[in-house]
Amino acid sequence: MKITILDDYQNVVRSLDSFKKLEGHDVTVWNDHTKDVDVLAERLKDTEALVLIRERTPIRAPLIERLPKLRIVSQRSVYPHIDVDALTSRGIVLSSDQHPGKPSFATAELTWGLVIAAMRHIPQEVANLKAGKWQSSVGTGLRGRNLGILGYGRIGATVAGYGRAFGMNVSVWGREGSLTRARQDGYAAARSREAFFEEADVISLHLRLNDETRGIVTSEDLARMKPTALIVNTSRAGLIAPGALEGALKQGRPGMAAVDVFEEEPVLGAKHPLLAMDNVVATPHLGYVERDAYESQFSSSFEQVLAFAAGTPINVVNPEALAPR
Repeated sequence: MKITILDDYQNVVRSLDSFKKLEGHDVTVWNDHTKDVDVLAERLKDTEALVLIRERTPIRAPLIERLPKLRIVSQRSVYPHIDVDALTSRGIVLSSDQHPGKPSFATAELTWGLVIAAMRHIPQEVANLKAGKWQSSVGTGLRGRNLGILGYGRIGATVAGYGRAFGMNVSVWGREGSLTRARQDGYAAARSREAFFEEADVISLHLRLNDETRGIVTSEDLARMKPTALIVNTSRAGLIAPGALEGALKQGRPGMAAVDVFEEEPVLGAKHPLLAMDNVVATPHLGYVERDAYESQFSSSFEQVLAFAAGTPINVVNPEALAPR
């Protein structure tokens, strides 16, 4: 098959052990990024199998209609960036491994790295030391402080466990099902939404972005946070109402933010208001960007392509696309 892989920013895919699975196939890997439909249509005009790296490139009807040879899109996890109906109407399969029961430890670890970096002012102190200065700030420790987890899914539960290991008081807010699971794991449910935001020293967001959760964290929520508090978002930028975080940080509640996600990605040229704020630690969506996580992700994505080529497709989101035409 003619296989194309988009958005391999670090030029790492060919170095993965899992890439050997594609031996014998015609593989093209693109290392840059574009959302330009004309450019993508030209690049993908002969592609039969398209492998995506998470949600980096939208695959919508105007592009799909210009890909006459495309037979399968293969990826991992959720797919809000893909027009499934447009794929189905053209008989194109979407295979997406939802990796049930497997949290993204890479994302959870990055979350905790951001917590420590922000609370102890590590990026600022590193920059100051390299500039010839010595100890310019006093950080805040974690033991005995309050960690709030908004959304107790696979990653949220893992981050809660890290908080417990650091001696923090962990509380959870979310749907009743999340609160029930948290209680079963020995964590407290917040007394109320208001108390959740008011009492936390660190809040970490761990919700999927959908119509129900978009903008779920409001300016009013953020205004309730302590001026010494930190909010961390390694999930999706859209969970926070547009402009609310920038405005809240300017008002001093919360006092700090650490973010790994942005409304439009990639962010180039430092063109985002959060990047100009001294009380923000920001990373370029590194949550899942870790070698073991890449091996796992691409192994499943490549296996989906090979299964389709063998006539036994797996993890099919739109089985209607398999119907004879």
